[in-house]
Amino acid sequence: MIAQISGKVLEHDGRVTVIDCNGVGYGVYTLSDEQAHMRLGTDIKVYIYEHIKEEAHDLYGFSTKTRKDLFIKLLSVNGVGPKAAAAITDLANEGQVRASIAAGDVKFISSASGVGKKVAERVVVDLKNKLGLDAADDATAFLQSSSFSDGDEALQALVGLGYSREDAAMALSKVDSSLSTEARVKQALKR
Repeated sequence: MIAQISGKVLEHDGRVTVIDCNGVGYGVYTLSDEQAHMRLGTDIKVYIYEHIKEEAHDLYGFSTKTRKDLFIKLLSVNGVGPKAAAAITDLANEGQVRASIAAGDVKFISSASGVGKKVAERVVVDLKNKLGLDAADDATAFLQSSSFSDGDEALQALVGLGYSREDAAMALSKVDSSLSTEARVKQALKR
């Protein structure tokens, strides 16, 4: 198992950085913000995650162990492979990515290349309490939003006013459901 590589940066080929380690050039997938700091000819050290499958042996490199650990946690989520985990990790700095997961920011997570809304929701559900941050009380509120039926007149009214179905359901989840449709819509709009 390769845990770390130290050597000189030989070249960048898209997302792959070639690192010369005693005459052997390792092609390592790197995050864009980290790759920007890897100048040609400079000595670097990266922590490696090896992804071995039948047709490939890929190396993913990270400048810190904690960023590698975040990547590995993302891989533990059903439906998240190395490319999706790298895309999520690459959205922002490590602290921002961890905070967005703990806060349940599905929109931010699903903005990663190749990551859809369902996978982003799964990431939040599986990891919100496993990142060393306090999860927001409403981090998984999107789970309750599906309890609103398409026949809910208040929901339809908010969608008609331009809200997405999810945003409308979120706004209505904080309103007393025993109120009239008109009162529920007014309360949701105030929030």
